Amino acid sequence: MADEVRRLYAADLPTQEQVEARRASAYGQKPNYIIIAGGGKVGYHLTKELLRENYEVLLIEKRLHRYQLLHDELGDVVYYGDACEIRTMVRIGMERADMVLAVTGDDEDNLVICQVAKEWFGVPRVIARVNTPRNERVFKLLGIDETISATTILFQMIKQEAMVRELVPIAQILEGGLEIVELEVLPNSSIVGKPVRELSVPQGCLFIALIRGSQASVVTGDTVFEVGDRILALAPPDAVYNLKNELLA
Repeated sequence: MADEVRRLYAADLPTQEQVEARRASAYGQKPNYIIIAGGGKVGYHLTKELLRENYEVLLIEKRLHRYQLLHDELGDVVYYGDACEIRTMVRIGMERADMVLAVTGDDEDNLVICQVAKEWFGVPRVIARVNTPRNERVFKLLGIDETISATTILFQMIKQEAMVRELVPIAQILEGGLEIVELEVLPNSSIVGKPVRELSVPQGCLFIALIRGSQASVVTGDTVFEVGDRILALAPPDAVYNLKNELLA
């Protein structure tokens, strides 16, 4: 199937010699043209930050409603299309990209985007968001330069906290099938203004990190949540509903 697709778009794809030359010429160079696949929260904030730093950026989003919202705010740096499709990659000039960031919510899509960008278009550096931690090793074995995993980052935060306070049973967290949940504190949330130690947290749930504005910190018993805060928590799958609806109601 891959060979058939490659033959179909042969006239639009760079040759193997061009791919290899592209990689060699870009080695050690600062990226100029960056393509971001996935217009969710991660892709949106990445695009804004890179634009602020004066990079040439193109954000690809395949959901029409989301694309329209992003385009209304960011303009023509947002492209409507499916980044997994070769025709989309051809139209946006994938072969000119110095870096591709695949940050959709689907690991398979992120892998496909990065592999095709690297192997078919000669993009020197590809980075994939990994939503399921066990996929990280597979991605790297398949040639993805770097992976981004919020779960892994959070576990590192937990480990650092545990080393100091010996509060968190890391082995149980890693092996217990817990989910990472992101919560936003709304004006009517019952947890506003209360320290964590006074909250009735559903059994098995643990608040890990607090994001307030541009600052992130580890949650402790003294942490007091404010309206607009974003909280990252660990929770068993069957407790996620209660965590969201009881505490934030």
